[in-house]
Amino acid sequence: MSDQEQHPHSHPQRIHSVPVIPNKRATPRFSKNTRTIFSYLSILVGSFFIAASFNLFLLPNQIASGGVSGISVILNSLAGIAPAYMQWALNIPLFIAGFLVLGRHFGFKTAVGTVMLPLFVLLTSHWDPPTREPLLGALYGGLGVGLGLGIVFRGRGSTGGLDVAAQIVHRVFDIRLGLAVAMLDGLVILSAGLFISLENALYALIGLFATSKTIDIIQTGLQTSKAAFIISRNPERVSSAILHELDRGLTRLQGVGGYTGDDRPVLLAVVGQNEVVRLKLLVRDADPDAFIIITNAAEVLGEGFHDERLL
Repeated sequence: MSDQEQHPHSHPQRIHSVPVIPNKRATPRFSKNTRTIFSYLSILVGSFFIAASFNLFLLPNQIASGGVSGISVILNSLAGIAPAYMQWALNIPLFIAGFLVLGRHFGFKTAVGTVMLPLFVLLTSHWDPPTREPLLGALYGGLGVGLGLGIVFRGRGSTGGLDVAAQIVHRVFDIRLGLAVAMLDGLVILSAGLFISLENALYALIGLFATSKTIDIIQTGLQTSKAAFIISRNPERVSSAILHELDRGLTRLQGVGGYTGDDRPVLLAVVGQNEVVRLKLLVRDADPDAFIIITNAAEVLGEGFHDERLL
């Protein structure tokens, strides 16, 4: 990224601003109404995927992989209570408690997810499971739930449940949110091991792992870019090679040598995974003594990379 500064034309009495030329490649933003519709559609579609995965894979194989759905699996196994009704019975009080403790910003979207997910669970409860193998059920169920949750999160929504309880614990007891979520899910999986079987607890952990990884993929995509930090005594030559031969932008950061105390520019360049080898060769040709750090960049948005129309 070359730094081209535009200075306003000066005048003894006043300053005239330079007109801004619109970027033709800029991604247009959707209207507020379109974003709202997309958000609610995401909650509905995601909730459907979660409910279908629950009834096709998790419930038939007694996989209680955390959350309110996991509690409903345990209670269904012990007392034969229909999961959809148990999820409503737990979700609605949790939502009310969240509204009282967390405030109005808690959101109408969470209310939609809280009501619609158990409804979809009820509507798909008659579907026949494609497998009775617990390991396959845990993997496929975890993937499906992760897909659904990823879609819900992309729409900036929530399905309520123990996530609400975790936020309440976080607010009241000042416990980190991630730790609160892990504690509550861990209690559900531990209960599954005690009341169903130890094997079930292991399968639940596998399903939970598959869910978390799938959510990451839905959120950040499959493409992995690389961020390269380059420390060189010849930053101009390295910059020119990256800008003109690799055709990638870069940013110059200000660094200071820890031993010498000298100013040492740090060049930051983000490239595609297939460009890493060429980048290293170009840097080595420009400065054989350059110090290069290459790390993963999970998601890169902007010119030359994934051009996503954020809603």
